[in-house]
Parts: sequence; C-alpha cells; structure tokens
Amino acid sequence: MTQFLIFANGEPNDGPMVQRALHEGADAHVIAADGGARVARFFGRRPDTLIGDMDSLPAADVERFEREGVRVLRHPAEKNETDLELCLLFAAEHGARWVRIIGGIGTRFDQVLANVLLMTLPALAQCDVELVAGKQSIRLLQAGEHAITGEVGDTVSLIPLAGDVHEIVTEGLRYPLRRETLRFGPARGVSNELAAPAARVAVGAGLLLLVHTQGKAE
Repeated sequence: MTQFLIFANGEPNDGPMVQRALHEGADAHVIAADGGARVARFFGRRPDTLIGDMDSLPAADVERFEREGVRVLRHPAEKNETDLELCLLFAAEHGARWVRIIGGIGTRFDQVLANVLLMTLPALAQCDVELVAGKQSIRLLQAGEHAITGEVGDTVSLIPLAGDVHEIVTEGLRYPLRRETLRFGPARGVSNELAAPAARVAVGAGLLLLVHTQGKAE
C-alpha cells in the first residue's frame, strides 16, 4: 500500500479539491478516524481500516463494520494521540507515499490547527500529504523545489511555520519572491495568485505552509 485516503471526524466540506483527491485516490486504502466513517459514507467510500477510541460511532456501527470485514483498531479514550494522528502513523507504518486527509476541517479551531500541524510528523517526512476541503488544499513545503498547478487567478498563500523561512524563490506567482525571507508572524505571504497554470516555489531553509485555493479566495 502506498496510497491512503484518510477521513477525519470533521465536516465533509465537499468541493473540487476533495473530488480531485477522491479521483486520484480511487484505489487507495481507506482509513476512517472513528466518526470519520460517517464522512467516508457521505462520499460513498467504505473504510478498509477503522481506527480510534470509538467514542464517536455507535457500537452497532462498529460491529457492522467488523462483520463486513473492516479492520477495526481500538484505542483507549485516554491517550496522547488524536484519532487522526493514529491514522497517519498507521499509514506511514504501512508504506504511505501519498496521503489525502478529508474531513479534517470542522468547527473546532484547536482541532483544525492540530490537524494541520500533524502533517509535520517526522514519520511523514518522505510522504506527499495534503489536507483537502472544499476548494482548498493544504500542504507543507520543506527545503527544495515544489510545483503548484492550477488556473490563473487561483489564490496561493505561503505561511511560515516553526520560524522564519529563508531563500524563497517563486516563479509563476503574481507577486514574486527572489531569494527572500518570509518572517514567522507577519502575513506577507498571504493571498498571492497564480499568474500561470504551473508555478514553482523553491525553499532554501525552513518550513512553509502552502494553502492553494481554486479561484479567488473569499
């Protein structure tokens, strides 16, 4: 297994980025994080693996999944990891190279922020991971070169994580960066735009959060 779709226990937030992930992951191993099974059902996908403390699913649903051959991995309610974190670690341990997280954005800001930061897990360092919701995809850019593809006018935000990010070079964005630094805190990198269908971001040192919104972000 190298491709994984993970359904978190948030809102479905259907949209073009979600549909793209579902299409690209048509044959992916499907993991549901506890109540994320409901999100998977919303999109017509049945989990191959169900992971969590099972506090968000009725016992009857869990038993039904087991009868249907779904692998159920139960964890205690009092644990250090969130259910989504356990799912990501499971995927990494089973050879994940491509992961898309659906349902990771809900009404709790603390959970949303934690879900975004889970992409920094060392176990995922060599994995292509995106959190997708509606018209948006969210991923991390480490040192090196990264491609962005979309439509002219798409909104692209580059937000530093864990400190300043240095030696950033961009091509194909309306407001270019030429071997510049984005400081941790100021919002300089927010609301850039694709000026071409294919753009490039090179990072010298540091960690950037890339938020790509199809069309103009509202």
